[in-house]
Amino acid sequence: MMRGDDDAIISLVARTVSPFIMIFALYVIFHGHYSPGGGFQGGTMLAAALILVRLAAGNDLAQLQFPRSWGTPLGSAGVLIYWGTGFVAMMGGGRFLDYAFLPLAGAAPQRRSLGILFIEIGVGLAVCGILTAIYDDLLEGRPHD
Repeated sequence: MMRGDDDAIISLVARTVSPFIMIFALYVIFHGHYSPGGGFQGGTMLAAALILVRLAAGNDLAQLQFPRSWGTPLGSAGVLIYWGTGFVAMMGGGRFLDYAFLPLAGAAPQRRSLGILFIEIGVGLAVCGILTAIYDDLLEGRPHD
């Protein structure tokens, strides 16, 4: 595995490109209920940006950006947002993930749109956290930088 000081150009490009990948990933997540894309695609791009920095800049800088201990809790929070959206709809009198029964202001189409947005955010967080945690766990047995 390459260390961060082996190639300054690769490290600089990765650290420069990574925020733009993250911004586009957030765009994909937040517009997934209006256009193609969504939580899985956006979460995968977020994880790819984090893993890019881990590969190019080394473990020390990567731990400053996104600590290893955050992967699983972030994935769990995403699953909880997904489940919580469905559960709140059930408590409102509908079926699981029946967004029209969410206790939000507005007409049923607006509540459905917001419900789908909550689901996309939950999926995006879950995918990002779990993919990053899987990468970190795969490197656990290898010596770090």
